[in-house]
Amino acid sequence: MKCLLVTIHPLTNSLCKHLSSHVADTLQSQGHEVTIEDLYEQNFQPALTADERRSFYDDPYDSSSVLDEVERLLETELLVLVFPTWWFSFPAMLKGWFDRVWGPGIAYDHANDLGPISPKLKNLKEVVVVTTLGSPWWVDRLIMRQPVKKVIKYGLLGACTKNCRLQFLSLYESENLDEGKLKAFKTKINKAFQNLK
Repeated sequence: MKCLLVTIHPLTNSLCKHLSSHVADTLQSQGHEVTIEDLYEQNFQPALTADERRSFYDDPYDSSSVLDEVERLLETELLVLVFPTWWFSFPAMLKGWFDRVWGPGIAYDHANDLGPISPKLKNLKEVVVVTTLGSPWWVDRLIMRQPVKKVIKYGLLGACTKNCRLQFLSLYESENLDEGKLKAFKTKINKAFQNLK
């Protein structure tokens, strides 16, 4: 499969970078074609520009500043996102990647009457999320009701893809990690990629 691995963390020695390397090695060992998009390393600018926002209802949307990112997204069959969950939300850089790259005419089409949008990411078949959280599982699941998973599953994939499968892997209490817990989580990652369709 054509795989795009998008990773986000400002620290080069972070847990997310470690997990990204593990993901890349695992996918490459299975014969997948992996492109790594490290948003910090690429100095990706997350803020939607005035020209981009002004062109949201034009044809075409002005994606001239993110053409490479758009091209990679459109070719992708398997998207892997590796990021920390901060304040039960996306890091700003990942939110900006969605805002700017998943634009109209790229990820979806507007309806003529401004009704429901229609999906355009027809190549995208699988999304695997690997995220780290400082909180325990029960805060994310029972109190917050998994807001990040809901946005990805219903807001993004539900609107921009058809029949795309989501696997969502959360490493809770990641600031209090031992070797056993990390090894068990990597095994979970490996299993997710064995289950690719």
